[in-house]
Amino acid sequence: MKNRAAYFGVFTALALILSYVETLIPIRFGAPGIKLGLANLIIVIVLYKTDWKETLVLSVSRILLAGFIFGSMFSILYSLAGGILSLIVMTVLMRSGRFSVTGVSMAGGVSHNIGQLVTAMFAVSTYQVGYYLPVLLIAGLITGALIGLTADAVLGRIRDLDFRQGSHK
Repeated sequence: MKNRAAYFGVFTALALILSYVETLIPIRFGAPGIKLGLANLIIVIVLYKTDWKETLVLSVSRILLAGFIFGSMFSILYSLAGGILSLIVMTVLMRSGRFSVTGVSMAGGVSHNIGQLVTAMFAVSTYQVGYYLPVLLIAGLITGALIGLTADAVLGRIRDLDFRQGSHK
C-alpha cells in the first residue's frame, strides 16, 4: 500500500508539473481555451497501468490542485466537466480492446472539449458557443493524437512496471 501512495504522489506531481509547464508555453492556438493538455499524458498512462478509479482520483486531484494554483473556479469547473467525461469515454474505449492508446487518447481529447463546451453553454445560458464545436473537435483530435503517441511510447518503455502492486513484474 505504501508503494501505491508513493506512485500516486509521483503521478500527481508529474501532472501538476506538466500543467505548470503548459502555462509557460507562449504559443496560442488561435482560439481561446485550446491547450495541449500535457497533464493528460499522465492520466492516459495511469489509466493503462492502474484502473479507472485510481485514474479518476488522480485526475480530480490534479484538476483541483492546478485550478487553485494556476487557475480559477471557472477553470476548475470546466476542467472537471471535461476531465470526467474524457475519462469515462477513454475507459469504455480502452476496455473494448478495439482502440489503440492513440485512438483512446484522441477520443479523450475530443470528449474533454465537448464536456467543457457543454459546461460553457450552461454557464453562459446560450447555445451560441456551440458554433465553436468544429474548432474544438479538430483541436481535440490533434492534441489527443500527440498525447496518445507520447503515452504509447512511454507505456512501451515502462511495460514491466506494475503500479497496481507497487513493484516490478
